[in-house]
Amino acid sequence: MNRMAKKQTAGREQLGDLAPKFAELNDDVLFGEVWSRESQLSARDRSMITCASLLTQGAFPQLEAHMKMAKTNGVTKDEMVELVTHLAFYAGWPKAWSAFGLVKKIFD
Repeated sequence: MNRMAKKQTAGREQLGDLAPKFAELNDDVLFGEVWSRESQLSARDRSMITCASLLTQGAFPQLEAHMKMAKTNGVTKDEMVELVTHLAFYAGWPKAWSAFGLVKKIFD
């Protein structure tokens, strides 16, 4: 089942006037072409990978949005807890601590 079927418009909505090309690349290429390649990697797996990457960078506003998307894409609370716990040792304890606040907010 393609959970990413909904057309992404956040780039155009938030940055379309300021950075139209960036907004186009965000909506049409990243979310339109890359995220839609589910025969290569499922939306659920892409969500897990993206959340892991954002956590390691400490990009918490983007992590929050992608955790919500991960939940929609079938990632469970237990799986997200395990992802954060695992990454605490690679990305840093404070980042994991902060990420758990998002897990509680989104998955509870």
